[in-house]
Amino acid sequence: MKRYLIPALLLLATYTVLAAVDTTDSLRLEPEMDQRYASNIATRFLTNYHYKRTRLDDNLSSEIFDHYLELLDPNRIYFLAADVEMFERYRTGMDDALRHSDLLSAYEIFNVYVDRVRQRADYARDRVKQPFDFTIDEFYQFDREGEPWARDTAELDELWRKRVKNDYLRLLLTDKEEDAIVETLTERYDNLERRINELNNEDVFQFFMNAFAQSIEPHTAYLSPRNSENFEISMKLSLEGIGALLGRENEYTLISRIVPGGPADQDGRLQAGDRIVGVGQGNDGKLVDVIGWRIDDVVDQIRGPKDTVVRLEILPEETSVSGPTQVIEIVRNEVKLEEQAAKAEVIEVPAGQAGSEEGETVKIGVIDLPVFYLDFNGRAQNLPDYRSSTRDVERLIGELRDQGVQGIVVDLRNNGGGSLLEATTLTGLFIDKGPVVQVRNSSGRISLEEDVDPGMAWDGPLAVLVNRYSASASEIFAAAIQDYGRGVVIGEPTFGKGTVQSLLDLDDYAPSDKPGMGQLKITMAQFFRVNGGSTQNKGVVPDIRFPSAGDPQEYGERSFENALPWTSIDAARYDPSGDLSRLVAVADSLYQKRVVDDQEFSWLMSDIDDYNEHASEIQVSLLESVGRQKMTEEEEKREKRKALRSSGAPLLDEDNVLADTVDPHRGEYPDMQEGEEEAAEAEEGEEAEDDQEDEDEGPDLLLREATRIVADMANLQSDTGLLEQHFVQLGDQPSEDPKLN
Repeated sequence: MKRYLIPALLLLATYTVLAAVDTTDSLRLEPEMDQRYASNIATRFLTNYHYKRTRLDDNLSSEIFDHYLELLDPNRIYFLAADVEMFERYRTGMDDALRHSDLLSAYEIFNVYVDRVRQRADYARDRVKQPFDFTIDEFYQFDREGEPWARDTAELDELWRKRVKNDYLRLLLTDKEEDAIVETLTERYDNLERRINELNNEDVFQFFMNAFAQSIEPHTAYLSPRNSENFEISMKLSLEGIGALLGRENEYTLISRIVPGGPADQDGRLQAGDRIVGVGQGNDGKLVDVIGWRIDDVVDQIRGPKDTVVRLEILPEETSVSGPTQVIEIVRNEVKLEEQAAKAEVIEVPAGQAGSEEGETVKIGVIDLPVFYLDFNGRAQNLPDYRSSTRDVERLIGELRDQGVQGIVVDLRNNGGGSLLEATTLTGLFIDKGPVVQVRNSSGRISLEEDVDPGMAWDGPLAVLVNRYSASASEIFAAAIQDYGRGVVIGEPTFGKGTVQSLLDLDDYAPSDKPGMGQLKITMAQFFRVNGGSTQNKGVVPDIRFPSAGDPQEYGERSFENALPWTSIDAARYDPSGDLSRLVAVADSLYQKRVVDDQEFSWLMSDIDDYNEHASEIQVSLLESVGRQKMTEEEEKREKRKALRSSGAPLLDEDNVLADTVDPHRGEYPDMQEGEEEAAEAEEGEEAEDDQEDEDEGPDLLLREATRIVADMANLQSDTGLLEQHFVQLGDQPSEDPKLN
């Protein structure tokens, strides 16, 4: 199942609603002169200056053609086979069209698309008013990627009959009345037609130019003048909303990433991978069904004034399309730098199975870094108190050292990157000195980003905790720590974004009387580790892997078409701190043994197995009995876990002191997210049912285990004999001189 990156790139900013266009069947969209100018400039840049050398030829033309149809009709539910056959005459002519700024073919295809969407909306509105039989054993195929285009209108009608039936069933399972279901779905299909009628020439141009850009590389994109303005607003962090980046998965709006420090991040319930099915305004405003909506329209519903409430009806990532939805209320606010700043916590963990005495604990510091931030203006002016992630982390390390920590975990989960300079200087806090990352530009020139300051702020046991959403600067830092043998990387394989983009304002290259050309986000360079390998595509593979749902090939850079492949260059000259291979092997073994009898980990593995079992499904039953059975099973599972967590029965090992520092209802470590505690206290006195949103939340297992792994490392590094003893038990022979840092 493809997840499209272009919308996520565009939605780093929020959108405004398109002005309504008085569209009739006779009114057709056509390119304007401004768009011809913009296409000419963008084409020159994309074919001459992109990091990936690209020829504008028939092969690229064919890819542009396919991508354009995919962007318009990814699920193949609008176009007929006859339409696509008619379009085929343009397959090898897109290159010539772009070379001569001739956009007529793109607009002709789009006009047919508009007609087909209107026809489907008409059919759906009529069909939803007719009865359905939910005792017939049939299936709706919600993912039609790669399926043949419908041969005729009758075949398309049958696809849409099942689609409308599935829409109806999903609402029926929530016990809505039939009249209310028909009203909701009629409004959904009305909105489908309304949105297609609101599209204008600028939208068509953006679709086509992004089909061109995405045919080259997924992080390259065209931003229309309207989206360019919103992108700039986003980069200044002055937007008011919930702090989430959106993408698209079939007919659903997908949460691509949660912005650190934003309202959604502080709330904690909305997660990357969740799908939005409805949006409501205020505490009691009507939930508007947004399935099938354009992403910019969904964003416009979510965006709003500061301190107002928006309600999102979501399908969690781990829930199938037939599963139950959840409603989350989030108070809109601004994303503030202070809320993205690094934070630290000391957690005392049992030294446990690494051979320490009974009752002994080890203090582990956790540094949570949501983003690599830097006040560029303050630094340029040499202000004494300018903010940077490196400065803040260095200060936190000093505070942790004063509290007697014996190891540190740097938590980079969901950290999508930030300043390259900060990734370099932050690495310098944990290595003596040397290169941190290599950068190769489009001409092949390689430069080094280096830590030139000798000495380390922390030279003790270290782990970097990552997940599939750790990207870019996070991967540079984690890779350097791994390559230098300075610490252990724990978690999931990271995102795999190892490229550098530049933002080009096309107005700078246009005639002075032609403003508003938009912007081009173009890939200009690639990152390489000091060992010569790239972080691109593969990401950083952890030394100790935690369980995770899904196939790693289905997320991150690996899942994008035309992503640059992994490659390598010569290694830089650097001096590793040591060889941690034995320490990693023993620490991993202790971790594996520790979680065997852990109930929370058992539940986690059960959920992962269930997700993986159904991840490849592309259809859903239209039997009402099957849908209700699934809902009952999910509810029983949640209630059982909720009862066990609230009963006081130990879910973890009895000697696990972390069990007492984890709120079983919120699943967080106290003080890790300031502000939420005060909110919880303010709600005390409300009925116990108010907590039901968090009924299935458990402890942060991965952070808990990361701290325990570092505790094991601290004990093993302080007692090399103990390390050798454990290593021998793994089937190897002891070394006379283990290389430990």
